[in-house]
Amino acid sequence: MTGQRLSLLTPLALLGLLVGLADLSHGFAGVDEDYYMQELLTREQLNQVQVQAKPVASAPDMHEQPSQNPSKKAPKGDAGSGRQTGKTTAVKTANKKAEKSKKNAVKTTTSISEGDRQYNSMNEECPPMGLETLKIDDFQLHASTTKRYGLGAHRGRLNIQAGIYDDDLYDGAWCAGIDDPLQWFEVDARRLTKFTGVITQGRSSLWSSDWVTSYKVMVSNDSHTWITLKNGSRDLIFVGNREKEIPVRNILPEPVVGRYIRVNPRSWFHSGSICMRVEILGCPMPDPNNYYHRRNEVITTDNLDFRHHSYKEMRQLMKAVNEMCPNITRIYNIGKSHSGLKLYAIEISDNPGEHEVGEPEFRYTAGSHGNEVLGRELLLLLMQFMCLEYRSGNQRIRHLVAETRIHLLPSLNPDGYEKAFEAGSELSGWSLGRWSNDGIDIHHNFPDLNSILWEGEAKKWIPRKMFNHHLPIPEWYLSKNASVAVETRALIAWMEKVPFVLGGNIQGGELVVTFPYDKTRSQGVAREQTPTPDDHVFRWLAFSYASTHRLMTAANRRVCHTEDFAKEDGTINGASWHTAAGSMNDFSYLHTNCFEFSMYVGCDKFPHDSELPEEWENNRESLLVFMEQVHRGIKGVVRDLQGRGIANAIVSVQGIGHDIRTASDGDYWRLLNPGEYRVTAKAEGYSITSKKCEVGYEMGATSCNFIIGRTNLSRIKEIMEKFNKRPIKLPVRQLQVRGTREMRLGT
Repeated sequence: MTGQRLSLLTPLALLGLLVGLADLSHGFAGVDEDYYMQELLTREQLNQVQVQAKPVASAPDMHEQPSQNPSKKAPKGDAGSGRQTGKTTAVKTANKKAEKSKKNAVKTTTSISEGDRQYNSMNEECPPMGLETLKIDDFQLHASTTKRYGLGAHRGRLNIQAGIYDDDLYDGAWCAGIDDPLQWFEVDARRLTKFTGVITQGRSSLWSSDWVTSYKVMVSNDSHTWITLKNGSRDLIFVGNREKEIPVRNILPEPVVGRYIRVNPRSWFHSGSICMRVEILGCPMPDPNNYYHRRNEVITTDNLDFRHHSYKEMRQLMKAVNEMCPNITRIYNIGKSHSGLKLYAIEISDNPGEHEVGEPEFRYTAGSHGNEVLGRELLLLLMQFMCLEYRSGNQRIRHLVAETRIHLLPSLNPDGYEKAFEAGSELSGWSLGRWSNDGIDIHHNFPDLNSILWEGEAKKWIPRKMFNHHLPIPEWYLSKNASVAVETRALIAWMEKVPFVLGGNIQGGELVVTFPYDKTRSQGVAREQTPTPDDHVFRWLAFSYASTHRLMTAANRRVCHTEDFAKEDGTINGASWHTAAGSMNDFSYLHTNCFEFSMYVGCDKFPHDSELPEEWENNRESLLVFMEQVHRGIKGVVRDLQGRGIANAIVSVQGIGHDIRTASDGDYWRLLNPGEYRVTAKAEGYSITSKKCEVGYEMGATSCNFIIGRTNLSRIKEIMEKFNKRPIKLPVRQLQVRGTREMRLGT
């Protein structure tokens, strides 16, 4: 009897389970359901890897050295579209047709409709999945074996940089524990994905030379059953790297769909080991039930031009912004690059072209390293955003424009950018385009004023023989034979002409804000804390940017390369990171009034077009908040008894060993943290005046004006000037008086 009941219940139980599964497969996934189960239920129609059965050319055997070109039997693809069978692209062979293809690349899916379009267009090339940008997290990367933790699968990301030594915890690639053809590097996309290509590099190391020269590609839906891409009836072998730094891109003969993809090294540099840095090109397939993907989407509502711009396109965009907002913008250039390209800037102010008394000047610059292009695009997006928001009546933007004179210079090194732009976002590597055309690092091409100041302090020359601010540029630096880039000279002239108060230079390759000093005070020391007299102010201002960035201060974010800056709240003193003499930040602080910062806004120096909307969302609030900090501290005008502004007057704050100077109209701005300060104003020929000034926590600088009178000595000098710098001829007067007396006595 019991056996009969079991025999009847079993089919019913199975039927109920099937009905439940059917309901799940058609229902909407709740936030608490396991997305792995969702994928298994919706993958029935794609439970095998989808590969179009189109024959491709035979490939060399694993023991043969693969050639760059397929055999003659291979079907020819369009050279411009990048669809040629087994096509290998390196940075040195980039051409204009390939660049056009790159510009037309499919963007990352941001909606179901976009996913449908990608699904229907199988032959379009997909953007990077995000190994370099960290969208792919460490738990999605796996490997057959690992040499040690520092060379684990989580380090196999394109362009990841190693520490100084080869045994660092953070090393520069995934390296297999065994050098044989059975090793593999695996990426779990966590959803069905259309894979279209693979990009590889060798190991980042100062001491080792390791790279893979050929490899196979395998795809799976369950990580157990793998299908190797074929070249006819034989496994397709892709050409890898010829050295360790230049990225090489291979486009798959036909797109393949799966969840997992493996790269299987087949040969490697004879004097090295199996080591790789990888990026995968892939488009997520449409899947409305995939909660994991929807939860991690970042969507912008700003209608801006999200793409990379060539030099010509940058000019056109700036002109379009100027034409849209002619009353608050002005385009000008500060000079030319080595190849003659103009260094364009745009001014945003309620009275463009004029310095208004009491209105501080702010600047953002980007692109001093031409291959760090995210900052360039962020400034182009910022000028569009401010123009559109001003027109729409955004009170925050209108107040900022009315009270601040803002300068945006998006490309300090257009020559370097053009080199990186020609190669493309995935193939420019870590350094192509970094330097100017004459091989100079513009950001570190300024005179070393730190050493001059510290020598003066050691000899106790301050303040008797030299000042603690506005240090003059050495004569050797001004000579024509000095190794100074024309871009640097133009930048210095601009910094001296405009009385900037606060500035930020936007860079890439990390997520951190750095502040002066950038050079260590102790000679021969690579890194040590080297604070300025305004260290407390610098830390406050740096944190204002980092704390409002979406990722910089996130405790759970992954390290970009070797440093965990999240422990420092996303900020760091430049010298405690690595010493660098002649930086723009140090020069700006010691030669002008401007407090300068470096914002490293992303791990990827050259993100794909599809990443720009998310990068804009990451940085938009930070860019605005940091600009608003120019109104923190005290401001005022130093005047004489007749009410005229005194230029070049010195304003000092008790307890802070760094002074500033007034602008040509006598106005000044002094960045300070909240508190009460004793402030002194003095100028040559005038008496010294002091007063207490209080800085509150609310936004807005405190007014602190000074009226100072002439000293007796200056009045005497003024009288002497009237007599051609000679005293009144007292002997002549004495003779006249003596003659008069004699005449009186004679009478």
